[in-house]
Amino acid sequence: MKKRAKPDPYKTDDENPEWTAADFRRARPAREIVPHIVKAYEAGTLRVRGRPKSSQKTAVSLRLDNDIVAALRASGEGWQTRVNDALRDMINART
Repeated sequence: MKKRAKPDPYKTDDENPEWTAADFRRARPAREIVPHIVKAYEAGTLRVRGRPKSSQKTAVSLRLDNDIVAALRASGEGWQTRVNDALRDMINART
């Protein structure tokens, strides 16, 4: 019979011990324990961690004159959003 190696004390976690055979026998699928969370995950309505998904925007590279960029940045935070809104207003005015 093969001997089990001693657990590395730096890799053990007292708050999350290794599962025993009894733990595996008692285990139940998440679908039985928290069905509302599983359904929300499958439906795509469950809030997930991490950076929010980007809205319907596309990253572009645009070359502008230095003085234009300096003036936009000098207007403070949110200058890119204001440029986006100004372009939208300009396009809407043409239609």
